[in-house]
Amino acid sequence: MDYKRIKITQEMIDEAIALTPQTKVDRTRASKIDTLTGHIGEFIFAQYYLGDWHKHQVGKNKGEIDFGNIEIKTSAFPFSSRLNLLVREDYAEKRKPDFYVQIIIDVKDRNAAAIPAGTEGVLCGFATHSEIEHAEKRDFGSKAGWSSGYKCYAIPVTELHSVDELPKPS
Repeated sequence: MDYKRIKITQEMIDEAIALTPQTKVDRTRASKIDTLTGHIGEFIFAQYYLGDWHKHQVGKNKGEIDFGNIEIKTSAFPFSSRLNLLVREDYAEKRKPDFYVQIIIDVKDRNAAAIPAGTEGVLCGFATHSEIEHAEKRDFGSKAGWSSGYKCYAIPVTELHSVDELPKPS
């Protein structure tokens, strides 16, 4: 698949950090940079989908689907075609966006404590909510190697639809 890649700028990182106090949510965290990762993922999607990362919804959409009917799922991990779009079981039951887009922030180390400027965000593709509901479901564990305590639906990134096929905004 032809994955789209967007370079992360220092300006994006600075804005993501600045927005963290107003957007931080008390939930299970896989790493110290989860909130930063999520913000930057939404910036990457806004850059690709809307042509300007400044058109993101971070801080305006707390508790709602990220971009109307499109939910952005972002992980900071060394990119590999063996990765999956993961959607927590409880999240999939609570919110039902039409589409889930997987973005991987291609950090050099799976335990990265920062996202440096120049790192690429890989738009892996998307799945529909129905495809998520019919996907394999299991506990994928934590980055530290133990059980996460929750199950996720999973679709390999190689099986996702190209982001080019997403309906364009009106």
